[in-house]
This record gives sequence, structure tokens and C-alpha cells, in this order.
Amino acid sequence: MILATSILHHIIVTIGGLFFFNRKKSKEKEDEIENEENTLLCRFVTDNAGRKIGESVSLNNDMIIIKSGRRFLGVPLKHIEDDGKTILVKGVINFDKAYELGEKWRKQSFRELKDESEGKEDGF
Repeated sequence: MILATSILHHIIVTIGGLFFFNRKKSKEKEDEIENEENTLLCRFVTDNAGRKIGESVSLNNDMIIIKSGRRFLGVPLKHIEDDGKTILVKGVINFDKAYELGEKWRKQSFRELKDESEGKEDGF
């Protein structure tokens, strides 16, 4: 009986160890992907002619969000290239579609803030 319990314990520890190490590799891979994506943020974005389009502010699924003036553009990641200091948008940009995607992201990501300090003397 003790031998069976010992064998069962050994099997459980072995299987648990496999899951533990597998989870660790998965977590490391997730961290690596996140770090790679973070390198695309807060960088100037240019077109093929070298004209500045705006600055990258967010990643949303398979799209990079670019702040251009007061508007936001959504450009698929497959259309961008890391060009060292800047990010290059490859090909011709369909600004109508990019503004539409950017506006959709903005509405999902931001909420209007009311001025709740109205009527309060101390401003808090």
C-alpha cells in the first residue's frame, strides 16, 4: 500500500512539474510579445515619402493607433514597418478608413468626463 502511494505521489509530482514548466514558457513568450509591441508605442509615424503622419499611441488587436493632430488613425500592423527611430507605413494610406477605425477605437477607449467640480468651492 505504501509503495502504491509513493508511486502515485511520484506520478502526480511529475505531471504537475510538466504543467509548471509549460506555463513558465508560455508566460515568457507572452512577456516577449508584449515587450516587442511596447517598442512600437510613443514613436513618430511616417509615410513612404518621409512625411510625419503622427505618433503611435496604442495597439488594438492587429491595429496600431496613431494620433494625428486631434484625430486618431487605425492602421493594420501588417502595413507598418519598424524603421529604427520611426515607424513607416508601407503603401498608400486610405485615410477615410484609417480615420473610421481610429474613431471607433477612440469611442471604445475614452469616455467623456463631466466637470464634476462645478459648484464646489474648493475644486475637489
